[in-house]
Amino acid sequence: MSRSLISSETVPVLETERLVLRGHRVGDFADCLALWMDPEVTRFISGKPSTQEEVWSRLVRYVGHWALMGFGYWVVTEKENGRFMGEVGFADFKRAIEPSLDGVPEIGWVIAPRGHGKGYATEAARAAVAWSDKHFGHARTACIIAPENASSIRVAEKCGYREFQRTIYKDQPTIMFVRSP
Repeated sequence: MSRSLISSETVPVLETERLVLRGHRVGDFADCLALWMDPEVTRFISGKPSTQEEVWSRLVRYVGHWALMGFGYWVVTEKENGRFMGEVGFADFKRAIEPSLDGVPEIGWVIAPRGHGKGYATEAARAAVAWSDKHFGHARTACIIAPENASSIRVAEKCGYREFQRTIYKDQPTIMFVRSP
């Protein structure tokens, strides 16, 4: 079987005080599966734990974003021990949402429950935003968050995102946030 030229080594590695953000690897699948099968993680995202098939598609989609778009998601690990803590990054999901986000890089983050309350989401998102300011220049970026997800709203605001519009996505109330460098 031939391997693609796209690999986790082609994804920029970002480091913060406590975290390392790196490209996804096939070996991350078990950690990604555990993350996305956790009802606490998916409560405000899809409302239900993901299946193995959905998690695999997500991982492949992340790698594909880097290959096709030049941006994507990183695995978030603790610098001290390499422990998987979650994911953060940018995507163009081609969502059926109004107003449209087509062509607007959309940031997202998810941290495993064992990392909640430690500031990891903000630290990882700030690193991704700093990278995006260099990569995207003065382009606007966005994120969507369930109104009940107060923790993610705080992360977005700490990273410079401001509420733009309240809308509906997949029949659920959603807040769209935007940021312009």
